[in-house]
Amino acid sequence: MILHELLSYETLRVIWWVLLGVLLIGLAATDGFDMGVAALIPFVGKSDTERRVVINTVGPVWEGNQVWLILGGGAIFAAWPILYAVSFSGFYLAMFIVLASLILRPVGFKYRNKREGFAWRTRWDWALVIGGAVPALIFGVAVGNVLQGVPFSLQDNMMAIYPGNFLLKLLGLLNPFALFVGVVSLAMHVSHGASWLVLKTEGAVQARARRIGTYAGLLAIACFLLAGVWLAFGIEGYRYVSEPDHFGPSNPLLSEVVRGGSWIDAYATRPWIIIAPIMGVVGLAGQVLLMRLWSGWSVVAGKVGIFGIISTVGLTMFPFILPSSLNPDASLTVWDSSSSHMTLFIMLVCTIIFLPMILAYTSWVYKVLWGKVTPEEVSSNPNAY
Repeated sequence: MILHELLSYETLRVIWWVLLGVLLIGLAATDGFDMGVAALIPFVGKSDTERRVVINTVGPVWEGNQVWLILGGGAIFAAWPILYAVSFSGFYLAMFIVLASLILRPVGFKYRNKREGFAWRTRWDWALVIGGAVPALIFGVAVGNVLQGVPFSLQDNMMAIYPGNFLLKLLGLLNPFALFVGVVSLAMHVSHGASWLVLKTEGAVQARARRIGTYAGLLAIACFLLAGVWLAFGIEGYRYVSEPDHFGPSNPLLSEVVRGGSWIDAYATRPWIIIAPIMGVVGLAGQVLLMRLWSGWSVVAGKVGIFGIISTVGLTMFPFILPSSLNPDASLTVWDSSSSHMTLFIMLVCTIIFLPMILAYTSWVYKVLWGKVTPEEVSSNPNAY
């Protein structure tokens, strides 16, 4: 209980904001290269054997990597219940598309080799492409919408209201800026997946992955920088009218928020956060360069780029988590949308115990499964996909 008293409500809210970012980065850094590899299957593998090589580079680890998706959803549900309720309602269609796409992955992995026909396997290859490319794109589209503000309002009982019919909501999500951010996300994932293939394969597959990964990485850098310019000059930011109560109750309606200025104004008040976009650009550039030199470090550089890009969004928006374009006062922030002090503390204790176990187990799995995947191995291994 002494530790509980030392960690104030304000501190725990910030800690769980950081941990939410860690979980999102963990998802993009691990399951992200799975998605990138899946999206590349028909483009880097021209024969059935080559495609089997590509699939088997992620076959042993993709299920474990999805743990980060479960952890992220669970953390939002327990630590940020209002955020969970509002975001999962507002992005219900997007969530459905992502889940439907992700369902194609296990089905594709398991059923592809059940028959040897070219048409059969080609269909499942494209199912895997959808399962990799669509979630990567939709995650970026969701971030683009969050940066613009989501059209919701809150009633006094904290129930979220989304006006408009199904078609209007769909068209609202698929706006130009959100789609552009989706391209950043997709290119980032494809480049990361390509760097993994350069590390894990040889010969023609490796050469094709290096070429596509180079183009995807350069596209990700260019679109990331252009998205920053668009955000600076074309997207309004949000700000508090007066300093909020960092220890107050989780009720967004108690604070006054207005739209105005730019999200980029945060760099004037907190100039140190410029390190995040620098890491994003330098990491992706290093990934592109190292794909031709040291493939292992290319993967590491890609993860640095992912860390920088996702951190850029979080640090730029802080303390806002989910702004409302309909009623700015309903915007969800770090200070007014968390669980109780005790809940956050208990969750932190559980995280301190179990997160290192997950990291240790994941590291051990990658160590055991290290090495190249070759055509000879997939042809002789009865357990290969």
